[in-house]
Amino acid sequence: DIQSLDDIKLLVDQFYGKVRNNDLIGPIFNEVIKDKWPEHLEKMYRFWETILLGNNTYDGRPFPPHAHLPVAQEHFDQWKALFFMTVDELYQGEVADMAKWRATKIAEVFHAKISYFQNQ
Repeated sequence: DIQSLDDIKLLVDQFYGKVRNNDLIGPIFNEVIKDKWPEHLEKMYRFWETILLGNNTYDGRPFPPHAHLPVAQEHFDQWKALFFMTVDELYQGEVADMAKWRATKIAEVFHAKISYFQNQ
């Protein structure tokens, strides 16, 4: 199961490796993040460590950088599929299940908010 920051780092690194090489969502991430992948990954370590392990290391606002991305339901479905695949490849247990549940909720909220902005 996911138990430590090292576990979070492995999950995040493996997941974003898949994202970067994905034909559907990779170009969007790579265009926005450009050469700042190390900074993005560090932020994601803190985000998931806070959510999954309760260590309050993330203090940002996760939605604003995503507000105007050119994404739709298919992009969120792909993001979730890659995340679930990565979790399942690496871990099993209560925290791994919570990670997938949290990812689902994040995708739902972000999709709803982005759709709202796209229809303004």
